[in-house]
Amino acid sequence: MNPLQTTLKDSYDQVLARMPDALKAEGFGVLTTIDMKDTLQKKLGVDFRRYTILGACNPTLAHQALTTSLEVGTLLPCNVIVYEEGTGTVVRAVDPLTSVGALADPRFIDVAALVRGKLERVIALLR
Repeated sequence: MNPLQTTLKDSYDQVLARMPDALKAEGFGVLTTIDMKDTLQKKLGVDFRRYTILGACNPTLAHQALTTSLEVGTLLPCNVIVYEEGTGTVVRAVDPLTSVGALADPRFIDVAALVRGKLERVIALLR
């Protein structure tokens, strides 16, 4: 079982409505909301499942990481996706420990581990 992903029986709309509070419980706010279904329809004229990308940020940890190195900004905010799958809804968060590997800078491992733990708890709150 991936602690950064879950499939819920709740509807897409119900899960999407619960996301801000689940993220807030771990100190995150939603900075961006990208409706991929709408975007792909407008830009390409294609139909796509309901799929939303939430850009979540924990300001305290973001500040800590950015004061270590400005390059970490390429990894911000943390993306959380919500999409319809069959009769359920999938929620998946980026793995910050994997992402931080792209920087090849060990100074970020501790912060990435804190963020990962928080995102795991967000996913667990939704279950």
